[in-house]
Amino acid sequence: MMRSLFSGVSGLKTHQTRMDVIGNNIANVNTTAYKSQNMVFSDLLYQTTQAASGANADTGRGGINARQIGLGAKTAAINTAITRQGSAQSTNNPWDVMISGESFFIVNSGSQNFFTRDGAFTIDGAGNLVMASTGYRVMGWQVDEETGDIRSDVVSALQVMNRDNLVADPESTTMGYASGIVDKNDTDVHSKGGKVMTLQFFDQAGYSYTALMSIHALSQEGNYYVQLDDIINEDGISLKKYYNVNDISQIATFGEDKSIDETKVFGLPSDGSVTYDDATQSFVVNYNYGEILNGFDSNVMMAMAENLTVTVPADDGPVAAEADVTMMGEVTLDKDILQTKYGLTYDEKQRQYYYLDDAGARQPLGPNNTVTPPEAANMDRWATVLSKLGGEGITLQDIEVDEKGAAKMSFTAQFKTKEASTFTKLTGKFGVSLAYPADKEEILEKAYGLHSTDNLKYDINYITPDGHASIAVSEQYSGNALVFDTENGHFSYVGDQGQTSVTLSFAGSTTDLSGGNVNLSHFTDISIDFSSLLNINNGKVSTAGLTSGDGSSNNLGSGRKRGELIGVEIGQDGKIRASYDNGMTKLLGQIAVAKFANAAGLAKAGNNLYSTTMNSGEFDGIGIDITSDGEGSMESGVLEMSNVDLASEFTEMITTQRGFQANSRIITTSDSMLEELVNLKR
Repeated sequence: MMRSLFSGVSGLKTHQTRMDVIGNNIANVNTTAYKSQNMVFSDLLYQTTQAASGANADTGRGGINARQIGLGAKTAAINTAITRQGSAQSTNNPWDVMISGESFFIVNSGSQNFFTRDGAFTIDGAGNLVMASTGYRVMGWQVDEETGDIRSDVVSALQVMNRDNLVADPESTTMGYASGIVDKNDTDVHSKGGKVMTLQFFDQAGYSYTALMSIHALSQEGNYYVQLDDIINEDGISLKKYYNVNDISQIATFGEDKSIDETKVFGLPSDGSVTYDDATQSFVVNYNYGEILNGFDSNVMMAMAENLTVTVPADDGPVAAEADVTMMGEVTLDKDILQTKYGLTYDEKQRQYYYLDDAGARQPLGPNNTVTPPEAANMDRWATVLSKLGGEGITLQDIEVDEKGAAKMSFTAQFKTKEASTFTKLTGKFGVSLAYPADKEEILEKAYGLHSTDNLKYDINYITPDGHASIAVSEQYSGNALVFDTENGHFSYVGDQGQTSVTLSFAGSTTDLSGGNVNLSHFTDISIDFSSLLNINNGKVSTAGLTSGDGSSNNLGSGRKRGELIGVEIGQDGKIRASYDNGMTKLLGQIAVAKFANAAGLAKAGNNLYSTTMNSGEFDGIGIDITSDGEGSMESGVLEMSNVDLASEFTEMITTQRGFQANSRIITTSDSMLEELVNLKR
């Protein structure tokens, strides 16, 4: 028999196989996520009629090639274009999912894991996510009940529509935060009602309430306090009325009763000539120039003495009387003033001052210009100089001249108080009772603009007739201090120093006006963060407000009412999230995927499924997050179409047909040759 007959037969069979592959591709042109195949030819076997020989140097003959006759063609391989992405087809079905990349969904038949690119999923009667075509369950990772995050573990069936996921349980509010601006010039923060803020929150049963709070300015700049005014329910009824109690503090507390006691000083001159000593709580007069001693009746010390009336306690009550007041002072006179204004001369070499006595003779003021300890003669001489500065009743106590010729003199001055009048007794710094007009509030209001209120009291420690005043300030409030940095207006602390948040605390129970017990255990304490507030200029308008939650992207601790399921979505990372009508979202699970070193080595199992082979690599049972390599993703509402290219398939079908036709001609021609051979017998 002729070898060409068998070559033709093998060619026919091989082209028939190729046509089978092409036919299957065209048949699956609309199959979801179908991956097209192509066939590779190879020659079959060869019959060697003469072996090859090499060159022979001895005989001088060259080598010849082998003589081989081929016996036809065979199928070398059928390859699958498994990594070539198919086009996207929009379905608007949230359970349809398309994979971008080279990964595979993992599905389970009940006994075996399979892999597929077909993302046409649906929900079965048990709430499982399954393949719509086979009912095989889609595998993935579950949510850790403790952390609320995905736990990457051995894949298991995703039951996304179980009873627990159909509703979102109510949750109490546990956190809140303040934001906005507190403007110190806003009239609201200085009013009795304060700057009002509201905080909406939920109890454990999901009922909604509104806490009414307010910010009030304290007397010290940058200092405020926040208090709880009331809590109302969803019907707008105060819980005081609803639970029949006297005060909201029986239900909830926000801070404690506080008192701020401090001393403020008013009316000090801007030139620094009078200061206030906090330690001794007294005024200190600082003399910087010699001229201040001129005319004791016009200087500050004289005014303080002459305009005070001293009452001396007696057995039958206070008695008005005159009294002597001794005041101490100190003055430093520099060399220029002593020489030009008061006629003294100064010897630079001897460092000695001189003055002219009554006879006009030049007299030294003292040895080495210093009197420490005082020497009577020199003290008298310096006292003479001091008396020339003006005033009576001055006694020099000490004198010291420095190396630059400046004379520092310490002295006392005595004065008598004026005639007594009718006054109210107040304690002053001289150790006796200093009297002032009876209407203390009128003085405070007219002189300093101070108004006592329900929580703010002013009391006079000491007032000088020329306007210096030491005032005791007492402020009482119930709530939490709110303090800002006066330099930049940034938040400093709330409650106590170092704190950024304070707690709205609820009582577990209380007693109503009828003596009955009221259960309040359904409320949960709420921690409120004030660190985002600013104390800056905002056109006299404060914008401070309260919001439930922690302010993060998930707004944890905001609380919620009971919610009904309104939708489910699958994210690009395969995470399945449920949305509820109370605004909550819940993580239900994550679709895991598998990736193989040689995806083309997977075996087709029908129904758009693949199974592992020795050449594809094994599945580890856990899978991967599709976004872990940064290349893959999932898209919901879209399916991957078949990657069959009809133009290419039709072209290959033409070449296959012609190849088959040519091989058939081999057989018919060989048959004709055999026929001629048989006819030789005739």
